[in-house]
Amino acid sequence: MRLNTTTWIPIYYLFLIVFIVVISQQRAIWRIIAVKKRAKRGVAGMTNEILKKYIGKNCHISTGPFGTSIVGIISDINENWLEVKTKKDIQLINAEFVQSIRVVNR
Repeated sequence: MRLNTTTWIPIYYLFLIVFIVVISQQRAIWRIIAVKKRAKRGVAGMTNEILKKYIGKNCHISTGPFGTSIVGIISDINENWLEVKTKKDIQLINAEFVQSIRVVNR
């Protein structure tokens, strides 16, 4: 029995969707594992006192290998969340996932 192209295309799409779902779930699991490892070692995340000195400055914020990097102005810090104004919009970042902040002179 021979399958034509119109039969293979939906099969490939199905495998692609499953692959994307599995990759996104693995990223979420790795983030949770990283937070738990830091908590076990006693490594605290970014505290609000450290972050407050960057309010109003243009910063490059990195959330590590499993997240994204954001460039924008930190406008507010509330509890454990950073509000960052980028060129396009306003984004909220959980401070637990922030690995580094670098001030950008632009």
